[in-house]
Amino acid sequence: MTRPFHMPRFFLTTPTPCPYLPGRQERKIFTRLSGDDPTELHDTLAELGFRRSQNIAYRPACEGCTACVSVRINVADYRFKKSDRRILNRNSDLVPEPQTATATLEQYHLLRRYLNGRHHDGGMADMDAFDYRSMVEDSPIDTFIFEYRAQDSSEQDTDASIPLAAACLTDVVSDGLSMVYSFFDPEHTQRSLGSYMILHHIKTAQQFGLPYVYLGYWVDNCQKMQYKARFQPLEQLTEAGWQPMQPGCQTPPASDPQA
Repeated sequence: MTRPFHMPRFFLTTPTPCPYLPGRQERKIFTRLSGDDPTELHDTLAELGFRRSQNIAYRPACEGCTACVSVRINVADYRFKKSDRRILNRNSDLVPEPQTATATLEQYHLLRRYLNGRHHDGGMADMDAFDYRSMVEDSPIDTFIFEYRAQDSSEQDTDASIPLAAACLTDVVSDGLSMVYSFFDPEHTQRSLGSYMILHHIKTAQQFGLPYVYLGYWVDNCQKMQYKARFQPLEQLTEAGWQPMQPGCQTPPASDPQA
């Protein structure tokens, strides 16, 4: 017997100042990830460019503006460049460990250093420990958090006393990995940790035969979003579906991810 499909209810937020483009207003369409199978709903919405925040799936719905473009990395066709290999070698001492989606104080303290150092005036600047716990743990789908710690080559096991260098909250979707939010120690600028975590997700997706790594939204003319276009081949969601990113979007500055 075919299971009946229940259409979710969608809502529209009121306009607020756009966090990416000065002088513009932002609106989002959203729905709750609930029902008998929130995972199936999330997978369907992710294919349509929605992102997850706790138990909410959302995407921009700004009047007269389509600047936010959903992007994902085509993992099978990705070829690691010399600059990628330099970043991977620079961080060869880091040990990535997938953890259950359970918030820790160590993660939160690292997040606070990251926000204070990189996004002190951003929308998450006032996030407290309870907010962080909700961000990590309030997920109705398969979610985990990668922890990255430096480890001496002579050690066999990860020591919990080794400081946390970076972390990434990651969703598992039917066709890949979706990087929900990543953060790192802002003092380790030489490591290019933001780029490293994306490269690690690409390698992980390749290992498990997953086609894509979802990076969220790319915004032209927004400096802090330009790094995403470096990870070619990149696909963007258009009215005709997912298509290769247009050539004119492939010349961003070689800066490290800021978000």
